[in-house]
Amino acid sequence: MEPNFKLKISADADRDLAALYEYGLMQWGEEQADRYFDALLTHLEQLCKNPLLYAAVDYIRPGYRRSVCGSHSIYYRVVADYVEVMAIIGKRDITARL
Repeated sequence: MEPNFKLKISADADRDLAALYEYGLMQWGEEQADRYFDALLTHLEQLCKNPLLYAAVDYIRPGYRRSVCGSHSIYYRVVADYVEVMAIIGKRDITARL
């Protein structure tokens, strides 16, 4: 079994996580916001186990890959022994952000 890649979250992706949690908290309450946030964190852990499983999206940015969790796309790149999450973007925000 191959070792897991380490996880690195960019400043942009960290802001995305904070914003999506805040939005979930305001829209659906703490319990649902926590559940969705936990699902995203679990997805990121799984991503580190097999980051090459997900599609390359070089047409968006060279070296980027995309994985979908719920209504969010996770854009990341694999660098040496770590996965660097560059952005976590909701379906409504993709056009504006990319």
